[in-house]
Amino acid sequence: MAYQAGGQRSAPRPRPENPTAEAYLRDYAAFLDAVPFPSLVVDHRWDVVLDNSAFRTLFGGVGPHPTAMPGDNFLRFVLFHPDACTVLGEHESSWCLPMLAHFAAAVERHGHDVQLQTILRDIVQDPIMEAAYRQGLPHWIRAVGAAAVEHDGAVRPLLHPDPRWGATDCRIVCETPRVLEELGYTRLTMILREPRRPTHTPHQRARARRAVSHLRVVPAPEA
Repeated sequence: MAYQAGGQRSAPRPRPENPTAEAYLRDYAAFLDAVPFPSLVVDHRWDVVLDNSAFRTLFGGVGPHPTAMPGDNFLRFVLFHPDACTVLGEHESSWCLPMLAHFAAAVERHGHDVQLQTILRDIVQDPIMEAAYRQGLPHWIRAVGAAAVEHDGAVRPLLHPDPRWGATDCRIVCETPRVLEELGYTRLTMILREPRRPTHTPHQRARARRAVSHLRVVPAPEA
């Protein structure tokens, strides 16, 4: 059976008590929604603080999940949602492993964070995923180099639901204003690039969903 995160739903998103910061976030949300590319603001747990309409369009076709929706916690979505591979191309190598590396770094910095510990518990509950995290991840970082872990500037494949984009790439740009940084938030934007591969048909997407609805480091679904 495909691995499913058993953790609790993310706690309500923390909001700054400072009215000035609250007003800034409201205005920043309006600014974010004017950006034509998928963009989101996350905290150190990858809880999504803000996202824009382009982000919601990109992931609008994924099915429901109790703990791993893209607009709730993007890390959980990448690792645990069975539909993640239908939007995030080369799901394991281009998205999961870099996110696991950032998660490991967050655990080192915020080891007592309850939500991070919950995600860690969900990882270690599956022996194969735990092996990937404890042993496979360090090997992968040594093989590809530390630069491959970084989000900013990375070019990663996407399967966009809009046929005008289809199978394409995005360059991830991390650009965090001072106020967001002081609040402990990070902004990431996926700059869509012109399609370079044939667009997948709905039939091909359905086949891909059945074929790779789970990580290779996770047991395949039972027949």
